[in-house]
Amino acid sequence: MIKRVLNKLEGDRVIWMATFFLSLISILSVYSAISTLAYKAGGNSVGFLLKHSLMIALGFGLIYYVHRVPHKYFSRFSQLLIWVAAGLLLITLFFGSNINSADRWIRIPVIGLTFQTSDFAKVVLMVYLARVLSQKQAVLHEFRQGVWPALIPVGVICILILPANFSTAAMIALVSVVVMYVAGVPFRHLAKLAVAGIAGILMIVAIGEYAPKGTLPRYETWKNRILNSMDADADGNYQANLAKYAIYEGGLVPKGPGTGSSRNFLPHPYSDMIYAFIIEEYGSIFGGVLLVLLYLILLFRTIRFSSRCEKTFGSLAALGLSFMLVIQALINMGVAVSLFPTTGQPLPLVSMGGTSTLFTCLAIGIILSISRSTMAPSHEPQTSHQPKAEGA
Repeated sequence: MIKRVLNKLEGDRVIWMATFFLSLISILSVYSAISTLAYKAGGNSVGFLLKHSLMIALGFGLIYYVHRVPHKYFSRFSQLLIWVAAGLLLITLFFGSNINSADRWIRIPVIGLTFQTSDFAKVVLMVYLARVLSQKQAVLHEFRQGVWPALIPVGVICILILPANFSTAAMIALVSVVVMYVAGVPFRHLAKLAVAGIAGILMIVAIGEYAPKGTLPRYETWKNRILNSMDADADGNYQANLAKYAIYEGGLVPKGPGTGSSRNFLPHPYSDMIYAFIIEEYGSIFGGVLLVLLYLILLFRTIRFSSRCEKTFGSLAALGLSFMLVIQALINMGVAVSLFPTTGQPLPLVSMGGTSTLFTCLAIGIILSISRSTMAPSHEPQTSHQPKAEGA
């Protein structure tokens, strides 16, 4: 039975296993962390566990069906979906539901389910960016003809996300530049982008400080988070301090599931701060280091098969999506150990989430679809490490 199931899971088996272990850690940790949330909601934790487990199960179903689709179709779909993503972000900007003091969500009529449109947009953008860069391989040395067409969708998506979610916009911009570097964009063009990025940040500061109040509604929140992260004793830094206390209580070796007391005082121990909670229950070695290794294994395996991918599009799309997942994970972990200001970035596939889990699984499914093409029987390994450019 198990062998029959495994035979249907194509693509990189190590990525499959890393995904499975991340999901298992998620179910165990979320169940342990949500007791206080369940109490406040007037229910029991089993209901929350079933809902979260259902999302994980749906996510694996999504991964399975997506990974069976030839990856060339994602390139074609992205031409339409990039417009859909931009439209949804525009709707969110003006009519989004306000949750946790930020308009990042759209509420689906009738069923009442909310989803964060930036989660959908960043997956679509990475695929579309890979398509554009693969088609412009021959002219990437020319900024106007090669780089500019790739910058337009990145700029539009980041600008639409920025007012409500600075950290996600900055992360998307960073990953996009990394993908451009991998695609072969010359360093002189990347230097221009770096200067433009610094200028953009200075412009945001100038608007936030001197423009009429409300021009950038969340500017004060961003500013306070950055300033508080520099002062451990600041009142606004209580969340990071509580996370460090939970990590300190965890020590090196596991205490076991259900032993963490930080669920009673740590804000969002089941989502934003789940990394600190996992360390408290499973220790720094089996909890903290193991999680980092699982994400790095996912990235390493993606880099490995991407170097053998016949099409530039497949190689860049897989790398862009894996970079996005791993960098988001590192940011979440960095916040927990006070390396970064509080961002609100969930830990991919581990934090409790509804549609965010599904979009993470969508990204993993696309990665596995691309890896499946490199392991097909008809695939002939190339002598060169440079993948072929895709003309489609």
